[in-house]
Amino acid sequence: MITSSEYRKRLSKMRRNVYMNGQLIDRDDPRMEGAVNIFAKTYDMITDPELKEYEDVLTATSHLTGEKINRFCHIHRSVADLLAKQRMTRLTCHQVGGCIARCMGIDSTNANAVVSYEADQKYGTEYYKRFEKWLRDFQENDRTACCAQTDVKGNRPARPHEQLDPDLYVHVVETKSDGIVIRGAKVHNSDAPVVEWLNVIPTRRLTKEEGEWAVSCAVPADAEGVKLIVSAASYPAELGAPGPYGSADSLTVFDNVFVPWENVFLNGEYELGGRLALLFALYHRHSYTGCKPAMTDVIMGATALMAEVNGIERKPHVSEKLAEMICTSELCYGTGVAAGINGEKSGSGTYIPDIVYCNVSRKHAGENIYHEFDILADIAGGMPATLPRLGDWENPETRPYLEKYMMRNPEVPIEDVHRAFRYVQGMSCSEIAGVMQYAGVHGGGSPRMEQIAIMGSYDMEKTKNIAKRLAGIPVKEKYSFDRLGETPEEL
Repeated sequence: MITSSEYRKRLSKMRRNVYMNGQLIDRDDPRMEGAVNIFAKTYDMITDPELKEYEDVLTATSHLTGEKINRFCHIHRSVADLLAKQRMTRLTCHQVGGCIARCMGIDSTNANAVVSYEADQKYGTEYYKRFEKWLRDFQENDRTACCAQTDVKGNRPARPHEQLDPDLYVHVVETKSDGIVIRGAKVHNSDAPVVEWLNVIPTRRLTKEEGEWAVSCAVPADAEGVKLIVSAASYPAELGAPGPYGSADSLTVFDNVFVPWENVFLNGEYELGGRLALLFALYHRHSYTGCKPAMTDVIMGATALMAEVNGIERKPHVSEKLAEMICTSELCYGTGVAAGINGEKSGSGTYIPDIVYCNVSRKHAGENIYHEFDILADIAGGMPATLPRLGDWENPETRPYLEKYMMRNPEVPIEDVHRAFRYVQGMSCSEIAGVMQYAGVHGGGSPRMEQIAIMGSYDMEKTKNIAKRLAGIPVKEKYSFDRLGETPEEL
């Protein structure tokens, strides 16, 4: 495993291909600092003495080498691994006050671990062998990755092969003796400019006409032909708060990018394109059963703090609203635990979480995120939106007035009042607040996509048969508690 300093040094050596607001920038540009700090935290936590008790959660044993590795590089080999990943995600999100981002790498890597093996079994290819070689380097060098999945899609009703411009879905445009060439663009790529690898995978089910779009490969984030057009935002770092932490999301252009065969894990097997797309979404939604409860915890903690600052922490309506948030947080987490416990072992030995439980949790979280911010705004009042600037607190002429007129609960020191409001302003009124709210709804798939996955996976006939029995209507099928049907065919 490496240190955060080594991680930062690696970024500094990468080719300049990051564009932001009309400029070609370095990866150590101050506007990228929030995203870099989050990834650095995943390294620092390993050696943090205050987190020593979580060592078995933050690290794992590689099934390839038997060596101790960062769990963000691990392949889930048991139910215990699924549960540890979920617990790690919640813990790390607590540390940075929001999205930990590195889950994109672990989720896409596990999806590739399943599908590359299935492709070999079905077609006699060598994808899994290539994948394991890539994975060995990924684990031994504690590398970072994001998933480049979501295609820009163009005209939404049209399939990939029906688009006027075939590049609106990433596809293979040339096959060479030593590899392939891909072209197109992916969007919403979380923290792509601050990782080393882009795991490129399909975004939907594909048909037999769409073999060229059925491609999975690992591409260096600074490879020739890769251009990262970035939108970045960070939580304000005022008052010496930890961080700053933030995000750097990319529209990632692949302009005739060459990928050597050793980094290609699917190429033309259209039947498995949708399988891979769904598996990444499933793994990522299981990660959300850790991060979304964590985000609710963060908002809930801020709400409770605001209630204390305002002197209303014992009011019944405050308890009622906090209880709502507790229910959201723990229901989502508990459903994620159920998804892990009911996980199944794939042919490659990689464990897959339960489809229904993962999607139920993610849908519930996505539909509640704005309600949670509504509760925070209700309890905090309007001050986070109109709080005087930091310079006014530091100005000896104006500070006495602020100390006098900003006082709330007499048991809370004025400096703590200021810090609490400044923190809530950052998490609810800043640029990144809007980003995180949208991500809370759409990250990992919008609630509509979870609904499709749930209805496609749940055996409604069996529940209907329960009603038939109770109504005295003859039922031919044998009674069973098994509620699961087939994997949904479409995203």
